Amino acid sequence: MVAQWAYKFRFYPTPTQKRQLAIEFGHARFVWNWALETRTKAYQEHSKSLNYSGLSRKLTALKQTECPWLGEATASCPTQKLRDQDTAFKHFFAGRAKYPRFKKRHQTQSVRYQLDQRHVEKNFNAESQRLKLPKLGALKLKWSRRMTGIPKMVTVSKDPAGRYFVSLVCEIEILPLPTRKNVIGVDVGVKDVVITSEGYKSGAPKYTYQYARQLKQAQRRLSKKRKGSYRRRRQQQRVARIHARIADSRRDFLHQQSSKLINENPVICLEDLNIKGMLRNRHLSKAVADCGLFELRRQMEYKAAWYGREVLIVDRWAPTSKACSECGTIHESMPLKVREWVCPDCTTRHDRDINAAINVLRLGTVGSAGTDKARGAVKTPRAVA
Repeated sequence: MVAQWAYKFRFYPTPTQKRQLAIEFGHARFVWNWALETRTKAYQEHSKSLNYSGLSRKLTALKQTECPWLGEATASCPTQKLRDQDTAFKHFFAGRAKYPRFKKRHQTQSVRYQLDQRHVEKNFNAESQRLKLPKLGALKLKWSRRMTGIPKMVTVSKDPAGRYFVSLVCEIEILPLPTRKNVIGVDVGVKDVVITSEGYKSGAPKYTYQYARQLKQAQRRLSKKRKGSYRRRRQQQRVARIHARIADSRRDFLHQQSSKLINENPVICLEDLNIKGMLRNRHLSKAVADCGLFELRRQMEYKAAWYGREVLIVDRWAPTSKACSECGTIHESMPLKVREWVCPDCTTRHDRDINAAINVLRLGTVGSAGTDKARGAVKTPRAVA
């Protein structure tokens, strides 16, 4: 299977490169905000919709008249921002995203460079670990893994913590994993993020709670800094570093769990949970957000599409937790505090999460066979680039 594989490396710019990147980020942010304001006013005042072509002509005229300083940045970076905004509006009209918002200075900044494929070998070489970009020169990257393929676009980004990253997307051929015959059911939760029908429990690292004390102290110091001061900006970066450490740790844990499940099992049955609804519970919202359940499902779906695996999604209304996996008896209620229970009909002792995983497996296999569509719905996994 040919798929788009993204590589992300840490980037350590020189002082000269930092100054040039500040210009690139600022100009790209200006073009995005200008284009968004132009689109909005054109629709509100004249009921006219602008696209990439119309805005590109307006941007050229803007460079020649009011804003000649836009020529200080690389020509392709503002153009790519117009393409990004065009894509954002397509997602908005399709109902997949909200209305695009204006970019702020202290949020994540990014610019995208287009590599000339005629001279790409002069600017990019994965073997010798060389990457050159216009007006930046050679970049010092932390090549944490070996690359395959030739990228067409290079994205340079800066997060609120002050870290610089380079992202490259290449088209590579992914070979399917060896075939296996086992099928498992997976239940997800707060106490253990991943529980399988075979009895495996991943545990829950709870990174937000691990860094809660550091985050509390940093935020308290931030609240006492004067707004607009340099010290407040430095303290904001300290708070952002803690949040970045939490997010990186959680993402690494989820990648390990999703890769383990995909590598060991050709068919995985997963429950279709309402994550947004769970986040509205003020007693569990923090714990649910710390587990990253939606990100876990997203990783499993695109990895399954890459490696020839299959993810079967079970109906969210199926009584997986309060149904006995041995005799099928469904109990009226099963509070979250009940972790183990005994079935009154068949006297089988159940672990709540493992029992739910077994029921997910049963419903997923029944739904995939097409004999009981009401109790086990199947969705086709799609690749995520």
